[in-house]
Amino acid sequence: MSNVDEEKKIIRSQIRKLKELLPEEKRIAKSKRILTQVEQLSYFREASAVMLYWSMDDEVYTHDFIRYWGDKKQIILPCVSGDELLLRRFENIETMRKGETFSIFEPSGELFQHPENIDLIIVPGVAFDQSNNRIGRGKAYYDKLLKSSQSFKLGICFDFQLLKHVPIDQYDVKMDLIISG
Repeated sequence: MSNVDEEKKIIRSQIRKLKELLPEEKRIAKSKRILTQVEQLSYFREASAVMLYWSMDDEVYTHDFIRYWGDKKQIILPCVSGDELLLRRFENIETMRKGETFSIFEPSGELFQHPENIDLIIVPGVAFDQSNNRIGRGKAYYDKLLKSSQSFKLGICFDFQLLKHVPIDQYDVKMDLIISG
C-alpha cells in the first residue's frame, strides 16, 4: 500500500468517526442548508440535466431534493454495476429499487445513454480539500466516470469533511467547486 493509500485510509477512518457523532436531525438540517446553496448556483439554475446521488445514511441527504427537482429537471442517478457506475434517469420514487451491490436505492428504468448531455454532476465524497480535491470511498467509481466528463463537477459535504489538504494520486478527479455548508 502506498503512502497516499495509507493516508486516505486514515482520513476515511477519521471522517467515519465524525459522521457517527452527527445525529440524523442535524445531518438533515445541514443537508438542507448545503442543498439550498446548490439551488442558488447559476450552474444548477441553468442546468437541464443534473446527475445526483441517492444518499446513504452518512452522506448529505439528497432524497427530498431529488424528489422535488425530479419533475423540474432531468435528474440522473448512478447505479453500481460491477466496478462501474451506470446512469439512469430518476422518474419517481415508485421506480426506485434496492441496488444489488450496496443496497442503495437506484432507478430501475432504461440506461441514460448520453452522459455528455449532463450539465452538472453533484458528487459525494468522504473528504474534500481547499484545492477542490476529493477522496471517495476507495472504489474509484466516480473517478472513472468523471475523468472523461466535461460537466461541471460540484462536490458536496458537511463542514467537517472539508480539510486543508487531502492526499491524491493520478486517478483522482478534481471538483470545479465544493459546497460544505
